[in-house]
Amino acid sequence: MDPSHEILFQPVKIGPVTAPNRFYQTPHATGFGWQRPRSGAALRGVKAEGGWGVVCTEYCSISPTSDDSPHAFLTLWDDGDIAPLALTAEAIKAHGSLAGIELWHGGAHASNRMTRLPTLAPRVQPALYQLPTTARGMDLADMRAFRRWQRDAALRAKRAGFDIVYVYAGHDYLPFQFLSRRTNDRGDAYGGSLENRVRLLREMLEDTREAVGDTCAVAIRLAVDELQGPSGVTSAGEGREAVEMLAELPDLWDVNIAGALGNDSKSARFSEEGFQEEYVRFVKGVTTKPVVSVGRFTSPDRMVSQIKRGIQDFIGAARPSIADPFLPTKIREGRADEIRECIGCNICRAANNEGVGLRCTQNPTMGEEWRRGWHPERIPLARREKVLVVGGGPAGLEAALTLARRGLEVHLADAARKLGGRVNRESTLPGLATWGRVRDHRLHMLGKTDACLYPESRMSAEDVLDFGADRVVIATGSQWRRDGMGVLGMGGAFPGALTPDDIFAGADPGAEVVIYDDEHYFMAGALAERFAREGRRVTYVTPQSVVSSWTAYTDEQGFVQARLIELGVRIVTGQGATGWERGLRTTCSYTGVESLIPGETLVLCTGRLPDLALYQQLAGRHPALGLVGDALQPSSMADAIHSAHRYAREIDGPQPPRREMPPLTDGRAP
Repeated sequence: MDPSHEILFQPVKIGPVTAPNRFYQTPHATGFGWQRPRSGAALRGVKAEGGWGVVCTEYCSISPTSDDSPHAFLTLWDDGDIAPLALTAEAIKAHGSLAGIELWHGGAHASNRMTRLPTLAPRVQPALYQLPTTARGMDLADMRAFRRWQRDAALRAKRAGFDIVYVYAGHDYLPFQFLSRRTNDRGDAYGGSLENRVRLLREMLEDTREAVGDTCAVAIRLAVDELQGPSGVTSAGEGREAVEMLAELPDLWDVNIAGALGNDSKSARFSEEGFQEEYVRFVKGVTTKPVVSVGRFTSPDRMVSQIKRGIQDFIGAARPSIADPFLPTKIREGRADEIRECIGCNICRAANNEGVGLRCTQNPTMGEEWRRGWHPERIPLARREKVLVVGGGPAGLEAALTLARRGLEVHLADAARKLGGRVNRESTLPGLATWGRVRDHRLHMLGKTDACLYPESRMSAEDVLDFGADRVVIATGSQWRRDGMGVLGMGGAFPGALTPDDIFAGADPGAEVVIYDDEHYFMAGALAERFAREGRRVTYVTPQSVVSSWTAYTDEQGFVQARLIELGVRIVTGQGATGWERGLRTTCSYTGVESLIPGETLVLCTGRLPDLALYQQLAGRHPALGLVGDALQPSSMADAIHSAHRYAREIDGPQPPRREMPPLTDGRAP
C-alpha cells in the first residue's frame, strides 16, 4: 500500500458499531428490489468482498403507502420481509463489513400504483410522480402512524441483521417534504418555523434510536441544499440550521444535495469529481459525529484529501463502487493503477429509471453476480487456444482482455493507429473526456497479460484465415446511417448530409448547421454543443418533444436542454425529417403539416448499421467465428462491452441466466 493512503484504512466508530475502514458504499438502487433478493444479496456481497467497510441497501419502503412501482424497491412492511433482507445482511457481514439499510417513505413522490393506497404528503398537493392524482395532506393520526411504521421497520431491520439503520430525509422524499418551505405550509406544530418543520425528523431519529440504538447505529441521510435558492433549503441557510439543530442525535450524517435525483448523481458531462463539496463541507464543523458524502470519487489521492481537509470521515460512493467493487482492495494492495474508474456516464441510473437490473459501462459483471455467476475479479481458466480479435474498440478490447484473463493466447488487430474505436471519437465531445477511461483501463490491463496488439493492421478475410487462429472474434463496430432512418422516422433522401462519422473524420459542417436527432441519446446534443462553442449557428431538430429525450433515463436531459439554450442553439421539436433540399424538409409529429428549416449543412444523428463485411466474408469459412459489440448490435457502449464479456465467458458453452421465481428457487430460464 502507498503509505499516503493508509488513512483510508483506519477504523471509524459509528455509535455502537465500528466500520473497518473509511470506504462507505452509500445507498443506491439495483433494480432488483423485493422481487429478487438473491440477486441483491449477491451484488452487495461482492462489494463487501471488495473491501467496502460499509455496504448499504437501496431504499427500503416502511409502508404500503410508499410504493414506487413500477421501479424496484425493497420492503419492510411486515415480518415476511425479514428473511429475504437477511440474505443481504448476511452476504455483507460475511466479509467483515457493516450492513446498512435505508428506510424510506416517498410521500408525494410515491406513486402507489401497485398498492393503490392514497399518496401522503405534508399538505394537499398534486402528486410529484407526474400522475393525474393528488396527495392527501397528513393529519396527526397519519403522523403517529408514520412514526410507528419507521419504528417497526427499524426493529425488523435489526432482526434481519443490519448494523446501520437509516432515517432518510434526502432526494425530496417525505421527511424532506416536511423540512422544505416549498412543500410544507402547515399551520400546526409540524409547519411554519424551521424548528417545527424539523420536528418530524427529530422524532424519527429519537424513535429509531429508542427502538434499535442499543446495537444498531442510527444514520440520517439529509439533503442540505435543494438547489432552489432562497425559496428552499440551502447549505448556507436552513440546511445548515437543520444540521445544527439535530447535530448530535444521529450516529452518522450522510449528506448530499436534493431536488431531482440527477442533481445528486450528476453525470461527468455536467460535473467534476467531488462536485458536492461546496455544499456539504460545513457539516463536520457543526457535529462531532462521523460524516459521509459522495462525489464520484475514483482517485485515492482525492479521497485522502477529503479526509485530511476535514470534509468527511468516510469516502461515500455509489457509482464508483459499481464500476469497481474491488476499489478499496486495489488501493490497499498497492494496485490503484488497476482501478476500473467510473466514467460518470450514468448508464447505471438509466437502468434504475427503466425499471431493470443494474448495469455499468465499465463493469460488465455488475448485476450479473447471481444471475450468471460472474465475479468482477475472478474468471475460470479455459483451454489454451489461439484467438484473433479483429477490432480494437471497447468490445474488442473487452473481449481480448477477458479471453487473456482466461488463459488464451490473444492477438488483437485494428486498422487504426490508435486503439479505442468509438471511445477515441466520443471522448472528444464536450464533457465526455472521462469516457476515455474505458479504453485506457483495458489497454493498461492488457499490458499486464501476454496478449499481442497490432494497430494499423487492417485485416482482410484471407489475412484472418492465414493467421491460423482457433477462434476469431469480429468486433468491427458500426457506422452512422446516411438515409435518416431512426427511432421514429423511416428515412428519406438527404443528399450531401454528414454523419457523426464524417465530423469525427474532420469534415467541416460550415457556419450554419442543422442537426437532426432521431436517435435521442447523447450524440446530437453533444455535437450541437460542440458546434455552438465553435461559433457556428446551430439548429437542433427532433421529432420528440424535448432534446436528447433518452437522456432522461441517465438523469441528464434537463441539463442537456439547458446547456443548448444557454449556448443559443435554436431548438425545433416535434418535427420529423423527410428530406433535404435547400434546407431540412419536415412534417409535424402531431399534425403532419410540412415545414422547411433552412441551413447550410445537415448532420444526421439517427441510427447506426453494423459493419458486417468481414464477418460475412468469413461466415462458413472459419469454424469458430464470433461477433460482438456494435457489429453484433449497435447500442450503448455498456451493451457492446457486455456482449464481448459474455462471449468470452461462454466460449466453453452457453450459460443460461438464472431467474428468481417466488418462492426463492434456483430456477433457470427455459
